[in-house]
Amino acid sequence: MAVHVRVGDDRVGTIELDRPERRNALNVETCEGIVAAVEQVRAERARAVVVTGSGTSFCSGADFGEVYGEHFTTALYAALQAVFTLPVPVVAAVNGPAIGGGTQLAIACDLRVAAEGARFAVPTARLGVAVDPWTIRRLEQLAGGALARSVLIGCETVGPELAHARGLVDRLGSPADAHAWAAELAGLAPLTLAYNKQVLDRVDLPASDPVLTGAFAACWSSADLAEGRAARAEKRAPAFEGR
Repeated sequence: MAVHVRVGDDRVGTIELDRPERRNALNVETCEGIVAAVEQVRAERARAVVVTGSGTSFCSGADFGEVYGEHFTTALYAALQAVFTLPVPVVAAVNGPAIGGGTQLAIACDLRVAAEGARFAVPTARLGVAVDPWTIRRLEQLAGGALARSVLIGCETVGPELAHARGLVDRLGSPADAHAWAAELAGLAPLTLAYNKQVLDRVDLPASDPVLTGAFAACWSSADLAEGRAARAEKRAPAFEGR
């Protein structure tokens, strides 16, 4: 299988690309595997998810044996949106190069932890291809306009330290560090996290949008709110259930 998925006792789901002989390059099968993996972690009620690659690469981008086919483009953007729209925190454990589609996959996640060998690049101008407007705006949102222009127009490759300094990477560390962070996030209030994600990711919507106001109201009327209040009074860790 090109993608492995599991949900541990800590309620963290792991989605791992497993094509090390191709440096985890994305083909149609892998993209469809990501969509299926997302469905599985949803079904198993994971409270946080880690996305990573096997071996020494996170994802080397599109498999050039398939990249020029229309079916591949459809499969790629379905995979990216599946990850992006997960209602729980998604942490990219960038264990090595994340090139092209690899950078796209990393920025579809909420947070990124980069290991020493991580690299980010979107060299579309060297190939005569293009990424969709969502990718460009998402990169700009996370890393700022200057770094986005350096990557997209200057075709620069960015290492972990610069990526961290500019906000593209949230923490420097190993996949184990990424998993530990995800386990911590899995213990937080799910409704609040889902609401925060909606507001951050749907910047095109007004504050009065019913989707956002409904999610806001749900946080303030939830059993988790009562649990958080009780846990604080009783000086114990809260046990949130997402309701």
